[in-house]
Amino acid sequence: MLSASTLALSALAAALFSAPVPAQAHPFGDPQTVAIAADQQRPEVVHVRWKVGGLDDLTLLAVSLGLLPQDRVMLDGAVFYQDSDSAALTASGRFTEYLLRQITVTSAGQPCTGSVQPPADLARSGVTLDYTCSGPAGRVAVTVRTLTDLHPAYRTLASGPNGARAVYESGRESHDWVLGEAAAPAGVPEGPPAAGGPEQQLGRSAAVQLGAVFGGVVLVAVGGLLLFRRSTRRRRAAAEALPSGRSGQPA
Repeated sequence: MLSASTLALSALAAALFSAPVPAQAHPFGDPQTVAIAADQQRPEVVHVRWKVGGLDDLTLLAVSLGLLPQDRVMLDGAVFYQDSDSAALTASGRFTEYLLRQITVTSAGQPCTGSVQPPADLARSGVTLDYTCSGPAGRVAVTVRTLTDLHPAYRTLASGPNGARAVYESGRESHDWVLGEAAAPAGVPEGPPAAGGPEQQLGRSAAVQLGAVFGGVVLVAVGGLLLFRRSTRRRRAAAEALPSGRSGQPA
């Protein structure tokens, strides 16, 4: 017969493997992006285009919103994106509510009314949110909290008019933007816009951010290799310095 301790361990294992697997966030990949722009025909309208950084983040978001089953997240936290995951988000009102809750715009202290445009290709082109303010939106405060509810390490690279840029993260969720031809907002260095459109600029910023991480890893690896080679040379030199016929080891 099985002992009491064996039965207890078996019950614990069964509980662990039968429990729902929580969605685990992957915040250390490509950052998500937003692009803020004024409507050229309607001065009271502000456009915010949101695009996810990694496609697996769409899967995690769909799981967290209850649109996909928990077992889409493996026991080790791995997630594999499928095209149907994007479709599940696009078709759901929960996703629309999530975006309007996590991304907000205010003008002159008054909240602007948001609406989500049906995305043509959520995974590759993102989704555009339109915000209608009570008057001309010359200066607006845009708050972005997307995905930080899954993990506080998520970051968002943002671009705006006149080459203005900002980074959203936990603890720094709101930023003021000057629309039209006004000067760049305080805290954003002035100067000519970077070459290329906002998406290209954000891509280069993401590459710099990720390159810094990989650069540090490469430096550590190179340093270790140099130390290994130096140690090998010293041992070889010591061996060659011994009299002929002696190996330095006892027989």
